This record gives sequence, C-alpha cells and structure tokens, in this order.
Amino acid sequence: MGATTPIPIEPKLLFALVYQKSYPLQSVMGELFGMGQSQANEWIHCLFPILKQALDDMKVTPERDPKKFGTKEKNRKDAADSIMDGTERRRQRPKNAEKQALHYSGKKKIHTDKNIVIATAKKRRVSYLSQTYPGKMHDKKVADSEKISYPKHIALHKDTGFQGYEPKVRKLYQPKKSCTRRN
Repeated sequence: MGATTPIPIEPKLLFALVYQKSYPLQSVMGELFGMGQSQANEWIHCLFPILKQALDDMKVTPERDPKKFGTKEKNRKDAADSIMDGTERRRQRPKNAEKQALHYSGKKKIHTDKNIVIATAKKRRVSYLSQTYPGKMHDKKVADSEKISYPKHIALHKDTGFQGYEPKVRKLYQPKKSCTRRN
C-alpha cells in the first residue's frame, strides 16, 4: 500500500458547510466533491462533530435549551432588540399516511419540519433555535410548547403567526393584519 497524502482542511470545511446549508443526498455530495457515496457518508460522520465542537468553542452556536436562553442572553447588549420567527425546511414526504398529515404544511404546500428562531436585529446573530417540530404545527403552538425563558431587557419583534403569544419581555412588537379590499 502506498502512502496517501492528507486532504487539506479547506475542502473538508467547504464539504461540511455545503452539506449543512443545502442538505443534498450523500451521492450528490460525492459527485460534487469527487468521491463515492460511502466516503461522503464517512466525511459527514467524521466532520460534523468537529464542526459542532469548533462552533461551540467559539460560542457562536444558538442556545437550544429554552430554560437557559434568558440567562445566556441577559448580559448581551445586542439581544436588546430581537426578532422571533418560525422557519420551515422541506423534508422528504413520509411514506406513512399519519406522518404525511403531520408534516404537511398547508402554508407551503409541501412536507416540512419547523423550528422557532430568535435572532438579534442588529448583528443578526441567531441566539435561540428550538427543537424540531412537524411542519403542520402552528408557530404560536411551537413557541408555547418550548416555554422559552426570556431576558427581561429585550424588545421582541414577532409576526402574525405568533398572535396571542405574550412572553414577559420589555416590549413586544407585532404588525397588524392588513385589511385587503375585495372588489
């Protein structure tokens, strides 16, 4: 057996970031990076724990524990003005009819998974990421389920998907539903 030259870190980082951002099939990742599906799978399982640990060490990962969010953000000045929104990610259509109904998002007309994200308005730092829920679940219901503890000093901007969600924060902002005229 001949000695193999180590692969530089840059292609591995690009591989991890492309996979994380677009989540293509492993066979597609293999084609993009000149490897087979099995090697792409190996890289995914090897690189993601390293990437996660590096981001944790840099303290740039969002809080995932709703009870710790308020404590983590209470001394952050950039958190004073935050934005909350629900995000949906397309997912493969489940084969099971019950799961299909659970993940079907009538809003997007596709099967999705949903998370609640809280980001700072100025720095656009994602400070909180909820657990993943089926796409059919309403934004307010997800927020209620999470039982997020907020720092008292923030002003929270939320869209109409959170109508009736009233956490104890310094100020809440929510746009009014527009009245469209019908002719």
